[in-house]
Amino acid sequence: MGTIGFETHDHSSCINDCVAVVDKHCKAEGLQLTPVRRRVLEILLQEHQSLGAYEILDRLREEGMGSQPPVAYRALDFLVKHGFAHKIERLNAFIACSHPGQSHTPVFMICRECSAVAETHTDLDKGQLGQLARDVGFQIECSVVEAEGLCPKCQQQASA
Repeated sequence: MGTIGFETHDHSSCINDCVAVVDKHCKAEGLQLTPVRRRVLEILLQEHQSLGAYEILDRLREEGMGSQPPVAYRALDFLVKHGFAHKIERLNAFIACSHPGQSHTPVFMICRECSAVAETHTDLDKGQLGQLARDVGFQIECSVVEAEGLCPKCQQQASA
């Protein structure tokens, strides 16, 4: 699993591959990837930036797929619950998971200038946080790690 979000890559392939993985996972697990859920996932995959629920709702409304907030929130709840998207707490926004269907502890790097978000992962069993938890007898079940800074593109622009 690598970091996705700041490097140049074939974005249309990225979108198609992710949707195919999610579709396959849903079929295997008996989950319903409805047209609205699929479209919300595609919207989240279009850019490696987080989007708020109302930004997603605006796009759905433009496409005639619903205009009431529950439409977006239900789709987002489904995607987050099944690990196909993540909520970026700091931004109160959502981003598609770059490793759907894989068990991982995501780490988000958020650019404070352009709002790009890169997802990577950490292994809590091997890291310092995992050791600190073990030292006090705590079992981590869920962790959200978010770091704010400058992406490579914004760093280059700042130094120019």
